[in-house]
Amino acid sequence: MMDPMNQQLAPDGRLRHLLTLDGLPRTALEALLDRAQAIVDGGIAGAPLAGQAVCTLFFEPSTRTRMSFQRAAQRLGADVLAFDASTSSTTKGETALDTLRNIEAMGVRGFVVRHAADGAVAALAAAAGPGTALVNAGDGRSAHPTQGLLDMLTLRQAKGCDLSALKVVIVGDIRHSRVARSDLHALRTLGAGEIRVCAPAALLPRDTTLEGCVVFDDLDAALEGVDAVMMLRLQRERMEEGLVPSLEGYHRDYGLTASRLRRARADAVVLHPGPMNRGVEIDDAVADGPQSLILRQVANGVAVRAAVLEALLA
Repeated sequence: MMDPMNQQLAPDGRLRHLLTLDGLPRTALEALLDRAQAIVDGGIAGAPLAGQAVCTLFFEPSTRTRMSFQRAAQRLGADVLAFDASTSSTTKGETALDTLRNIEAMGVRGFVVRHAADGAVAALAAAAGPGTALVNAGDGRSAHPTQGLLDMLTLRQAKGCDLSALKVVIVGDIRHSRVARSDLHALRTLGAGEIRVCAPAALLPRDTTLEGCVVFDDLDAALEGVDAVMMLRLQRERMEEGLVPSLEGYHRDYGLTASRLRRARADAVVLHPGPMNRGVEIDDAVADGPQSLILRQVANGVAVRAAVLEALLA
């Protein structure tokens, strides 16, 4: 598999594509976060992408990611083309690469791509024409870089830019989660003090993903004294594989309840990338409670994605 890092940075360090946060220099990551925060604080001056077109090329369903990219592109003044695989020529056998090339031929140079296959977005980026920029909006279980960025922006807003003293725990289906991988890449790059992960053994990755993390199988222990709790969606299709015995059992052992959250620091914050399975990995009292930053994550997604599109296309 090709190395996304060799594709996404130009020789001068400029961002050509955004495919992964793994190996992205800290200066580049922080520059995107700083720009996103500036957009949160002061908006966007003018229409820096006026006359350009951005295509949201999604081969998988999405609500938050697709709509926030579309909103971000609109705020930047770009024309937005919303591609829907279910009503496109992909249903007739057209490949993702042919789809990309045909839309490129219409003068589109910005693509936001979600795909079920690991490495699919990097492969499209390698085949794209000069001046075309791709953003990975989630590929397989590999990466979801803009989700990682918006999670870090939300964490910085709550806890400050220096993460070196923070204890952060990621809970849930880490094995199949592209969000968890991008969050782990970002937390390491930004120097988070202690990164904990907690999941049943069947939902832990079997590669080097957890390098440098403290691994727990007991959620009560994992929550002790943490500053931030990042919950993950239990992917119900994993139940068909027999990786989780029952929803009730999962909630009993790994569901975040208000009583469990009291084991964390009193000022701990709760994040979740959505969609949420309420009553499975997270209770209503937590999801809608005073420590929840879940809707702030959604709002920050627009600013982060605007900062990324601006960096690639302006």
